[in-house]
Amino acid sequence: MKHIIGAATARAKRPVKAPQRPLKAGVPKRPFVRSSPAAAPDLRPLELPDASGASAAAPQASLVTVDADLAGQRLDNFLIRQLKGVPKTHVYRIIRSGEVRNNKGRASADTRVAAGDVVRLPPVRTSERAAGKAQAMAVEIARHGASSSVGGLAPERDFPVLFEDEHVLAIHKPAGVAVHGGSGVAFGVIEQMRMARPTHDFLELVHRLDRETSGILLIAKKRMALKLLQEQFRERETEKIYLALVAGSWPANLKVLDQSLQKYLLPDGERRVRIVAKDHPDAMRAVTLVKVKAHLQPAAALQGQIFSLLEVTIKTGRTHQIRVHLASQGYPIAGDDKYGDFELNKSLQKMGGPQALKRMFLHAWQLKFTHPSNGKRIQLLAPLPPELNTLVAHVTSPEL
Repeated sequence: MKHIIGAATARAKRPVKAPQRPLKAGVPKRPFVRSSPAAAPDLRPLELPDASGASAAAPQASLVTVDADLAGQRLDNFLIRQLKGVPKTHVYRIIRSGEVRNNKGRASADTRVAAGDVVRLPPVRTSERAAGKAQAMAVEIARHGASSSVGGLAPERDFPVLFEDEHVLAIHKPAGVAVHGGSGVAFGVIEQMRMARPTHDFLELVHRLDRETSGILLIAKKRMALKLLQEQFRERETEKIYLALVAGSWPANLKVLDQSLQKYLLPDGERRVRIVAKDHPDAMRAVTLVKVKAHLQPAAALQGQIFSLLEVTIKTGRTHQIRVHLASQGYPIAGDDKYGDFELNKSLQKMGGPQALKRMFLHAWQLKFTHPSNGKRIQLLAPLPPELNTLVAHVTSPEL
């Protein structure tokens, strides 16, 4: 009979024991511990012995009642907020396993929690490193309120307040400041506001403005206010009026621009917007209303160039909507570095004295909305900042 190497009938050879070295006097023999492959960290609670040697009771599950300010959140986001330092993968695992309960029933990650819901949180623990990091972040956030998108803390900064109560905050955003971090921007208005107001539990942007646009920016101080205000913007129940200075004499009869827009990227990844046909597969309808406020006298330094100061009302809030719509009619916004007249922009920058224009002349001037709590109609106005007002100071309008 042939013997096959490795067959089940073959007897395993006994391992040869390595010669043991003699132990030094006074040194106890260490027990042999067999190594095992690395395993994923166990996030379940451990039973630890107390001082008497008996096992302590395992941590118990906790019940959390959803506050009105947190209503409307997805369950996974709610848990991530509650379970600081717990990896997201584990959060999703305890949801799938049914350890998380909403009103005593199983729920999926995309379930929306409502005010008064009772959510069961199973006992979890984090690794020592994650717990230390979470604790350090909690200390910093308690002190400052926010961190930048690239690590570290955003610098504390407050902005001129146009309106504020316990539900809503409206500020006058300067040009050159992004509203939030991202896309190469470490931080923006909202991160800086959180830093400046560490006692505020909730501060979120209601809408957005381009980085180079100044004017009214709404921030919600309660989640319910955020939901109701964003719904007003989405349903076009707000009224947003901008002031824009364009090159040329805008025709008084050109009052409505209804042109669809499409977003696209340049080869370097920078975002742009263009006019497309309404039946284009990526077309987004955009409606802009234009009213001539004044035709400005030509500046001597610009050799007879005429400008028009426009009141622009947007019925849709598309990216770069005003800039693209005005430029598409042959009237680019003064100072616009994406869709403007670049040679004219250089001339405006070189004008002597305070009239030199070194930014885009687009300003979120007026905003009307319904207060999310009392239902009153609120009208806000942000005066032109000094660097824009010097160009139109001779326009007789007390509203500017």
